[in-house]
Amino acid sequence: MLTPAQQDQYQTQGFIVLPGFRRADQIAALRERALQIVDGFDAARHRSIFSTQDQARRSSDDVFMASAEGIECFFEEEAFDEQGRLKQHQRLSINKIGHAMHDLDPVFDAFSHGADLAALAADLGLQQPQLWQSMYIFKQPSIGGEVKWHQDASFLDTTPTSVTGFWFALEEATRDNGCLWVQPGGHRTPLRERFERVPEAEQLPGGPLTRMVTLDRTPWPDACAPGTDTVPVEVEAGTLVAFHGLLPHWSAPNRSAQSRHAYTLHATDGRAHYAAGNWLQRSRLPLRGFV
Repeated sequence: MLTPAQQDQYQTQGFIVLPGFRRADQIAALRERALQIVDGFDAARHRSIFSTQDQARRSSDDVFMASAEGIECFFEEEAFDEQGRLKQHQRLSINKIGHAMHDLDPVFDAFSHGADLAALAADLGLQQPQLWQSMYIFKQPSIGGEVKWHQDASFLDTTPTSVTGFWFALEEATRDNGCLWVQPGGHRTPLRERFERVPEAEQLPGGPLTRMVTLDRTPWPDACAPGTDTVPVEVEAGTLVAFHGLLPHWSAPNRSAQSRHAYTLHATDGRAHYAAGNWLQRSRLPLRGFV
């Protein structure tokens, strides 16, 4: 799948950009199915908001925890007015769908598995890939939320670090509509945070079920600072961006009139020890690889 030069680039930079990895018809099928899921979502059942700016809000959300083995919709932080009503159509209000579509939905299953992804995973060093989560990210026009600087290994911690992200652009991603920014080579920096379950003995009634723990004070990059070592990843629809679990990455709010749909898979290596404190645990769904 990858040439020796591409493999070397991944090891050096911590990410690789692969244009044209998915066809237009595959993208169209995934987008249509995502909208069907949104249309079938009953907002009266729950109004869970996804935000990387307020971990406490997400931490206390039972819906978020249950989504590890389900399919749930999460609203944009700016989707509601002061009276708690949606400002626009539900299709334009959802931040993301997560986190087990790749196992539970036939359309997402087909998109998420295949010999091409298996070969890519092997070239990236995943000898026994295990798919833990999938996310359909809308990055809605005007209200698409910022995703703060983070490392995916904070959320899927293994020893040694093995989590790898597979990010598919389903629409053109530009600086205007909130494309990814990465710090090339930043995967050689320490793991800064760990998002973990609060041990039962420490849980308080009505308190958060998870917490973000600081591990290292290494500063995050600043994409807006002069002379920064970060780069925007502006790509066409169909592109796959694969990145190392320790690579710092970020995306700005989307204030443009154009959405930035994307689909992300996260896999770890079955040879690595998966932390019992990780927020995402499986009790019903068996873990699978890419084939």
